[in-house]
Amino acid sequence: MADSYDAVIIGAGVIGAAVGLELARKGWRTLNVDALPAAGYGSTSGSCAIIRTHYSTVDGAAIAYEGFFYWKDWANYLGADDERGLAEFRATGCMVMKTEANGHLAKIKANMDKLAIPYEEWDTATVKEKLPFLDLRSYAPACRPEDERFGTPTGPELDGAVFFPAAGYITDPQLSAHNLQRATEAAGGAFRFNARVAEILKDGSGAISGVVLENGERIATPVVVNVAGPHSYKVNEMAGATGDMNISTRALKQEVVHVPMPAEGWDETGFVTSDSDISCYTRPEKGNFLLVGSEDPECDTREWVDPDDYDTNFSEQWRVQAMRAAQRFSDLGIPSTMRGVVDLYDVADDWIPIYDKSCVPGYYMAIGTSGNQFKNAPVAGAMMADLIERCQAGHDHDADPLQFALKHTGRTIDVGFYSRRREINEESSFSVLG
Repeated sequence: MADSYDAVIIGAGVIGAAVGLELARKGWRTLNVDALPAAGYGSTSGSCAIIRTHYSTVDGAAIAYEGFFYWKDWANYLGADDERGLAEFRATGCMVMKTEANGHLAKIKANMDKLAIPYEEWDTATVKEKLPFLDLRSYAPACRPEDERFGTPTGPELDGAVFFPAAGYITDPQLSAHNLQRATEAAGGAFRFNARVAEILKDGSGAISGVVLENGERIATPVVVNVAGPHSYKVNEMAGATGDMNISTRALKQEVVHVPMPAEGWDETGFVTSDSDISCYTRPEKGNFLLVGSEDPECDTREWVDPDDYDTNFSEQWRVQAMRAAQRFSDLGIPSTMRGVVDLYDVADDWIPIYDKSCVPGYYMAIGTSGNQFKNAPVAGAMMADLIERCQAGHDHDADPLQFALKHTGRTIDVGFYSRRREINEESSFSVLG
């Protein structure tokens, strides 16, 4: 006889585990199924795990600020022990350079003001005082090293920065997913690893009735939640759930650079930076390294891949990102040995996630989340659990979008903002910045 659960969540990354936890806390009998050997072993483990509030949309910023309070009080949110310890949130703050590309942060600051999110204006002198080793000349627009303009200043010094204190990073993103697993298990949920879903079953009415694993095992359930990360589009196709979707998702290869820290006094206590003038973001990395990520400038070719068949090696992009960072960090050393992370983003067309039901009764999606949603995982878990509970009780979310109350900040979010049927959101940065 097949096992039976109230909900099967496909994926046990940080968001999938959070969905399992929030449903289990509502009394649902849940099962997270993951093709990998442990929670958070997929794109979660490759995440830079940056916690920040500066988003180009008000709703994006509101959920991010809500997420900050979950991470700040991580132990109490979990309410369960983990034999491996708890993931550490280093609340370092984040400095974002004012540039032509981001409109000198006028729109971002307006969003912060509307939501009462704290920030500090730093003029050029303050930035130099904080980080005296930075070269603050403009190098925009970002180009590649083979371009004759590369490394040549194109303008005067940047006009300072904005510092966001409600920011930082998680030192071990994979551990955060394991923490959520243990909390879910304490609430009655279960996990199954090394188990890939091969088929999604429906009853005579077309509603979800279960899943079949690759080993032939059948699991009965009226609810399936797709939180499969870079595999999300394949799971949607398997479920036959793409018919009314205006927004699609794809897997994008990404490379993150680890290089030796560039200066004394800038170590693991340093803060996060975001710099659209050179199209890089940074944060400290363990072992006295600086992590350098890309903000996806137009001159770089985006490598869309099959998540089951792609080159997991570093490419020339590693050197490109390191050299871009060296324009700003004047004493940055670029070693011959490439270190860092090669992984995948699950990217929606406008880089804003889909948190929604689908055209298949009982089938739900928390997808398109890679790159800028790690920080929102606890909020997304709670929001998805409310959405699933309401829709399964008969609520028509398409006609009357769920209004979700953020318990820490007191704001209410229209979950229709994340609809699969929305139009492309032109307010998005169309990049990892969200």
